[in-house]
Amino acid sequence: MKKLKKKFKIYDPKIKEECAVFGISNVNDASTLTALGLHALQHRGQEGCGIVSYDGEKYHSEKRFGLVGDNFNDEKVIKKLPGKHAIGHNRYSTTGGTALRNVQPFFADTNAGGIGVAHNGNLTNAITLRNKLVQEGAIFYTTSDTETIVQLIAKSKRVKTIDKIIDAIFQIQGGYALVMMTQNTLIGVRDPYGIRPLVIGKLKNSYVFASETCAFDIIGAKFVREVENGEIVYIENDELKSIKPFPPKKIRPCVFEYIYFSRPDSILNGKTAYEYRKNFGLQLAKEDKIEADLVVPVPDSGNAAALGYAEEKSLKFDLGLIRNHYVGRTFIEPSQQIRSLGVKLKLNPNISVIKDKRIILVDDSLVRGTTSSKIVKMLYDSGAKEVHVRIASPEIKFPDFYGVDTPTKKELLAANKSTAEICEFIKAKSLKFLSLNGLYLGMGFEKRNENYPQLTDHHFTGEYPVKIIDELGEDKVTQLSLLSTASNN
Repeated sequence: MKKLKKKFKIYDPKIKEECAVFGISNVNDASTLTALGLHALQHRGQEGCGIVSYDGEKYHSEKRFGLVGDNFNDEKVIKKLPGKHAIGHNRYSTTGGTALRNVQPFFADTNAGGIGVAHNGNLTNAITLRNKLVQEGAIFYTTSDTETIVQLIAKSKRVKTIDKIIDAIFQIQGGYALVMMTQNTLIGVRDPYGIRPLVIGKLKNSYVFASETCAFDIIGAKFVREVENGEIVYIENDELKSIKPFPPKKIRPCVFEYIYFSRPDSILNGKTAYEYRKNFGLQLAKEDKIEADLVVPVPDSGNAAALGYAEEKSLKFDLGLIRNHYVGRTFIEPSQQIRSLGVKLKLNPNISVIKDKRIILVDDSLVRGTTSSKIVKMLYDSGAKEVHVRIASPEIKFPDFYGVDTPTKKELLAANKSTAEICEFIKAKSLKFLSLNGLYLGMGFEKRNENYPQLTDHHFTGEYPVKIIDELGEDKVTQLSLLSTASNN
């Protein structure tokens, strides 16, 4: 069965967020609340999940393959995770095989006591640091760059755990958000540019850290604030404390949190992700002069942008594509014929809506273009008169190194073809992307600051805020898995 799962995978064109992190301190049923928080963050990683708890004397750990709801819905499992303190993690790996030992949170004993670590992001110098540590005698058990962070913390000669963490983060580079737990302290860390997200919530007298605010809603916690870029926050004696060890920098969050990654109801910089996406569609409409009968979203990623587009153009909005929400990432079928149906496993045309219509098809992004071409063909085969594809973000021309699973540059369609060539490839009547300036207008900025961009937008511009230290071959675009393995150990 394991072999079948690996063999029969649904092709998913979307770029993937690395992971989700969650932590809560000094509350009854900490592990149950952590499981609920991870469930709300399931969209950020589906390959594995784990929880580490602390009961005042001992640490307890459970790590599993698959979805949170399939693994932490059993009272027997939760009972294995006693205590008032817990951290959790959803994993989405980018390279290398899936191995249970790579599922987080990680736990280690140090001379200052035990520490659990959950990490979202990628280090751009993980391989360099790992090689140095191995030369110094360190032994690595996993293939994750998160273990590099754990090793650096354990290796520090400082006495206090917070000081050990500061030692470690001064040596790492990249985009990262960390949630850590010691015997009496819950700790959160965000990288100096704030590329990866981390937010603070409060449940009565208990504090919560999470990748997104939607994790607070499910447990009844109130959103307090975002962790600032380059900030270390920690809960000690039920008090929220803050340290800013880095030289101050202006924040540059990942633009794809706004375009795609974050759940629509999560709050980013004072607005929901839904509001930003609707604005992107509005700006796209302002830049467009095409005439059509109907605006159709690619569900669910294009819903908000399509609504914004339709409202700005005063065009009818309708569901011309129906999504099957019960198809997972590893749908197993015995025949090549079934697998070849491709996108129809997830999407099906609503013929009564699209027949004889000039359609504006809206999606949030275009990566490889293969699924877009299948959707366009599906609409034409179902009677559409014209299909005009509109993308509510600029052309993705460059890979990511900060925790996002993007294809190599040679696989990014916009890196190798003009807009006209892409249009021909996907067989659309016309194709238009949101301009870079339109994206920033949709974010609420007057324009992009060319000297110091307000966002980490290298996907479109090739301007990377954090230097890539590790030498990468053409096919290596991330450092999450440093070894290729298919082991399930």
